[in-house]
Amino acid sequence: MRRHIVSVPVGPEAVSRAREAVAGRFGEVGVAPGSAFADVVLLVVSELVVNVLRHAPRSSAAVVGISAGAGQLVVSVADAEPQFPALRPGAMGAGLQLVAELAAEYDGDVGAEPAVDHDGKVVLVRFAMPT
Repeated sequence: MRRHIVSVPVGPEAVSRAREAVAGRFGEVGVAPGSAFADVVLLVVSELVVNVLRHAPRSSAAVVGISAGAGQLVVSVADAEPQFPALRPGAMGAGLQLVAELAAEYDGDVGAEPAVDHDGKVVLVRFAMPT
């Protein structure tokens, strides 16, 4: 299992910083830079960090993680907001619906769980690694 985490301060450059940090680890987690899959992963990171900016007013940072192992890639974004997103079809906002559709294209899914080391939650997006 290879895992990388970066804390991105909430602010106007949060999305670009998160994308740069994740893209900088692609080679280490087995994602081909510039591939269609890499583009999907970066779009998911963007959408999840935008959700922190819009829906997590208690958060001073978004903690973005990327991990790979057992044929799976997981993108995680943690914030300090305890309210979980609606993950039922038809109840999700447009951004999270897009994330769910992108994950499904790679036999993946979207979930959320309480954060372990702080108040708040972690949104997890799982993908089967393309061969």
